[in-house]
Formats: sequence, structure tokens, C-alpha cells
Amino acid sequence: MTLGPYQPLVTVEKMGFMTTLDHRRSITNEVVRRHVADVLALVEAKNPGEPEFHQAVGEVVRSLEPALVLHPRHVDARILERLVEPDRVISFGVNWVDDQGEIHVNRGYRVQMSSSIGPYKGGLRFHPTVNQGLLKFLAFEQTIKDSLTTLPLGGAKGGSDFDPKGRTESEIRRFCQSFMTELYPYIGEFTDVPAGDIGVGEREIGYLFGQYKRIAKRFVGSLTGKGIKWGGSAIRQEATGYGVAYFAEEMLAARGDSLEGKTCLVSGSGNVAQFTVEKLIDLGARAVTLSDSDGFIHDLHGIDREKLEWVKELKNERRGRIREYADHFPGSIYLPRSNDPDNPLWSIAADCAFPSATQNEINERDAEHLIAGGVRLVAEGANMPTVPRGAELLQAAGVFYAPSKAANAGGVAVSGLEMAQNMQLTQWSSEEVDRRLREIMMRIHDTVCRTAAEYDRPGDYVLGANIAGFVKVADSMLDESPI
Repeated sequence: MTLGPYQPLVTVEKMGFMTTLDHRRSITNEVVRRHVADVLALVEAKNPGEPEFHQAVGEVVRSLEPALVLHPRHVDARILERLVEPDRVISFGVNWVDDQGEIHVNRGYRVQMSSSIGPYKGGLRFHPTVNQGLLKFLAFEQTIKDSLTTLPLGGAKGGSDFDPKGRTESEIRRFCQSFMTELYPYIGEFTDVPAGDIGVGEREIGYLFGQYKRIAKRFVGSLTGKGIKWGGSAIRQEATGYGVAYFAEEMLAARGDSLEGKTCLVSGSGNVAQFTVEKLIDLGARAVTLSDSDGFIHDLHGIDREKLEWVKELKNERRGRIREYADHFPGSIYLPRSNDPDNPLWSIAADCAFPSATQNEINERDAEHLIAGGVRLVAEGANMPTVPRGAELLQAAGVFYAPSKAANAGGVAVSGLEMAQNMQLTQWSSEEVDRRLREIMMRIHDTVCRTAAEYDRPGDYVLGANIAGFVKVADSMLDESPI
């Protein structure tokens, strides 16, 4: 498609904001719709059997139509086609030996999606469900999310189908060392800086970083999420959960409200869920649920600080199951997971919901239950935890809905701050990092809201986040024209 020669850029006032329009031979909504449809068809044809990647690309690309109409040079430069194609996908075998001397073979990956605005940045996930398509979805989302942080970070994701559950400390260490031996040539402080994700916490980062240092013979910020005593940042573990709560507080503040006194549903019981609950307590809210893959607990009295510390010990040290909570704390109940695709956790009456477990955990029926239960705000702590139809229902019902790429950006934001501290050979206090984190989440909220309003969709956090994140990456790609 050729749209004709460029004409000078003209700045006009629209909806109270100054907007730069690219005046060329006209591009219509219909032309853009066809272009978007062609891109989505291309993604499905070139990436068969990768439904999560198709879903993530579809959700973002469809919402970009208004931006493409205003900026037709992004169409002419094939920005969408370039953005949905990873810069590279690295796949490798990971051979390791268990405590009985038996050899195991897992598969490792690193999907380096885009480095247009900075070095690749994104976590490593160790879980049996890890595959190339899942990581491409996460890397694509990470690219938009990292753009929103205002930090110079590109997008990537990686991991392995290795399952750390049930493995001994020495087995996990040997696996991490073998994994890093294969990953090592592709990462570095100015190239690609991995962090943790599901199955990869501070312990695993320690083993990975130790092997990197052993091979490289130097101590540099090649990974984030490190221990606080050896180059890590204060509140890195807390950052994603804290950031989600800060973002939700900004959403409510924009409407003259706050989290004070709100009843909240939180799914998951790992890092994100734990620190979401912790910050909700700080902000005066009352979380009443937590979950794991076996089921969920509902605490009628609310999860206070003492109960939360018990959960941290249960999940982080004893590696126990959330059902033990109901045995330990009177007034709480446990409901085991059933074969029903709906999750009864989302049927509990509440004011706010924070899905913090995994992708696609809120289906269409769950969204209907949230609406019926009085939930007025959903802020996503996990990556893409709501199916597209569920998100549509929530928005249509007037629920304040914050997609993960905006709401859970606190983790990568503090990873970026850890990189800055490593470069400066310094370490900031918890108070300093927390202050910067809150400022970043406020800036993300402001950027998303301003962008949504600029495109005549005030309050649409999905459109605002997708367009704001995309335009920054797209403009950088224009500046870095291909050979």
C-alpha cells in the first residue's frame, strides 16, 4: 500500500491536547481496518499453534486503529509487521543432572522482541507450560509495557519448561547453571537484561548470576532481581504488587475516591499477590481472598499483616498450599478447584479485583460475576489475566479496567532502577526506590489517561495504554529505518 509523498507535519489542538497530525494523501478508517486485518492474518499464518500470541497481538493491534489513521507513516513504514516479528528467538537444550545422577533435558528460550528504545528487558519463567508462543506473547506485551514506564527499555521474555516444584535446592542450582551456560552469549548489561518471573525468584537469580559471573569473569548488572547484598535494589520483590495498588489508587483518585475501606479480591499467592495485599493494607483496603492452583481461600475478616506474614512463610519458605490458611485462621473458608471453567473466587461481592495469578484466569462468565458482585475496579497484576470478551464486558459495564501492561509495570520499572543503581555503583534506600516507583506509576496513569482523552475515549485504559506504548516504540523504529 502506497499512501503518497509526505507533507509537512501540522500541529493542531484536539480535546485540549496538542496533537501532531501527519497530513498526506488521505488514509481512511477502512484502509486502516484492512491493514490491521492483514497484519493479524499474517501473524496467525506465520505463528500457528500460538493462541496466546495471537490474542495479545490482536488485543493491541485492533485498538491502534485511531492512531494509525492519525499517523499514516506508521502504516507506510510497516511498523506493525515489524513490531510483531521478534528480532530473534533463541532456543536451546538444557542438560542437567539430578541428585540421583540421572540426566534430564529441558528446553530453554529467549525471545528478544524489540530493542528500539533500549536494551531488551523482561523476565525468565520456569514452568512446565512454557513454550515459544507463550513467551512471544509475554515479550510482545513487555515491549509495550516497558515503553510506558518512561525508562529506556526494550522488550523480551525467556524461560524453560523446567518445573522447580518438588526439586531439591541442589537440583535447581544445577539446572540454573546449565541454563545460564546456554543463555550467556545473548545477554549483557547493554544488550539484554533478564529478571525473574514465575518460578524464578531471588534464589534462582542468584544461581543464574553466579554462573554468568563465573563465565564472564566480571561483576556487571546483567540480571535484575538480585539479592540486596550483592547489587539488587530495595523493594524489587515488592515492586509489581506495590505498583498495581498504586495504579489502582490513581484510578480512584482521578474520580475523587480512594482505596480506603474498599473490599478487594486478589488471586494468586505468589510474589505479586502477596505484595499487592501488603500495599492494599497500607492504603486502608481489605483483601479477602488468595489462591493457588488447588483452590482459594475467602477470609471474611480480611487478611491483616499477621496473616500475610504467615502466608509469606507458607509459600516462600515451606512451599505449602493455600488450603492450610483455612485450617490456621478461623473465620476463613477454603474452596478447592473444580473442573468448572468458572472461578467462584470472582463471584464474591467486593469493590475491587486484582487478578494476580496467570494469563486468562478471568473468563467471560467470571467477568459477569465480577460485575454482578459489585466490583467497580479491576487492576491486572498478572500478565493478560482477562480474556478479550471478559475485558469488553467489564468496560461496557463501566468497570474501571486497567490492563496489565499499565497496572503491573512496577516490576520492570524497579528493574530499570536497579540497572541505574548498578551503573552508578550505588544503592538507594527503600524509601527512595518506593518514591520513584510511585512517581513512575503516577506518570504511567497520567500518560494513559491523557492519550485516551486525546483519542476521544476518556477513561479507556486499554486504548490509552496500547496507543501510548506503541507510538513511542513506533516513532523510534521510524528513526531507525531498516537498511
